[in-house]
Amino acid sequence: MKKLIKGLFVAAGLLLTTHVANAQQKFGHLNSDEIFGTWSEAKTVSTTIENLAKTKQAEIDKMITEYQNKLKAAQEKERTLSEANKETVVKELQQAQTELQDLQKRIEDAREKARTDVETKQRELFPPLQQKVATAINAISKDKGLSYVFDTSASQGFNNLVYFDGGEDITAAVKTRLGISATPAPAAKPAATKKP
Repeated sequence: MKKLIKGLFVAAGLLLTTHVANAQQKFGHLNSDEIFGTWSEAKTVSTTIENLAKTKQAEIDKMITEYQNKLKAAQEKERTLSEANKETVVKELQQAQTELQDLQKRIEDAREKARTDVETKQRELFPPLQQKVATAINAISKDKGLSYVFDTSASQGFNNLVYFDGGEDITAAVKTRLGISATPAPAAKPAATKKP
């Protein structure tokens, strides 16, 4: 019986120690949308990618206009079809159809290449920014003695934020560490949270 009581006290002590250790852990949160939205370096990268996408789209639009003009010309040629010029017009229409098919294939290829080029540029330019942010978050978290930091930004979703009731917002500190001016961005509202 003494062993059972002693075992219960040991178990209760371990449980209490665990709760005390957990109570000492500090939690923080940040808003990565705000960081990336106000960081000039991130804006430059976004502008570079947007410009590349616009350039690619302009090239595709030019080909689409060419396709539409050739299609219109073929349709007008078809209206001139008569028994007297049937052989000549049919040959011209067949040639136009071949050209239209070739142009359509080139448009599809250009769209695929544009998508690939933009994705490649994103994979090239965004990881260094993400690494800088991660380094800043790690350093600030260690400086502040935080055990956990949650990202409350809308783009990250709120599924990984199980509970949020205050905590220390380190968004400004991360922005300062990255050299981002203190111009406040519109605050993202955290998801409704429930206390466990």
